[in-house]
Amino acid sequence: MFVSLLLTLREGLEAALIVGIVFGYLRRIGQMQYSRMAWAGVLVAVGLSAALAVGITAVGAKLEGNAEKLFEGTTMILAVGVLTWMIFWMRSQASQFKTSLESDVRKAVTRGADWGLFALTFLSVFREGVETALFLGATAFQTTALDTLVGAILGLTIAVVIGCLIYASTVRLDVRLFFDVTSLLLLVFAAGLFMHGIHEFQEVGVLPEIIADVWNTSAIISKESVAGQFLRTLVGYTPAPSLVEVLSYIGYWLVTLGAVRWWTARLTAKQVAVPAE
Repeated sequence: MFVSLLLTLREGLEAALIVGIVFGYLRRIGQMQYSRMAWAGVLVAVGLSAALAVGITAVGAKLEGNAEKLFEGTTMILAVGVLTWMIFWMRSQASQFKTSLESDVRKAVTRGADWGLFALTFLSVFREGVETALFLGATAFQTTALDTLVGAILGLTIAVVIGCLIYASTVRLDVRLFFDVTSLLLLVFAAGLFMHGIHEFQEVGVLPEIIADVWNTSAIISKESVAGQFLRTLVGYTPAPSLVEVLSYIGYWLVTLGAVRWWTARLTAKQVAVPAE
């Protein structure tokens, strides 16, 4: 439940900030007559995202045997890829995100394009929704559907409340700090999810184990215990991982941390180059 709450809180707040920027700008320039189409884009995006999440879970529940394991493994690894990419993308866009979004709103209003605002809010929110749907679907394979649903509802509710308070200017939030902390937590979860995706492929013989049990900590924390189940969902804990699973976990972090270093250097170089121009 914690993971689905954290995920929907982060993604929900991203969506809420997008909506807040759009409607805040429309209010500031006195063009609230466009708000109906903007809201329509938001609602359609939310509806389609929810349908996608339900669809992924439903398909996984209907499959059996190797087909089920292949579907779950593919969904997990796809979710990890999408989430990891989006975390980097958001970091690269953070400094100019508000300015860019307001510019898009201004262009749509200048053209008198109701459908332009619909498309803008739909695509912005649906991007977050697809990411959330994939991750919730992957999370549901590791825990119960009820736990995932309860966590998702709580996370979205908190995100909406915080978004409304920010829009009403009654609360200030260090958005950068919030996204930095949640990004780190989600990367920890993504690393574990990636390892579980590899495990699913091993179970159907697509990938080898090389060494079946590198270690076994079942006597300390069994996977059936409350602590084991919590750690499994949060950080990908498995008491007896294969060598390929261990290498995949380490490999994910090596690639991710290397990408963080490269991305940070790239952004720093851009920031230094701008004043020089």
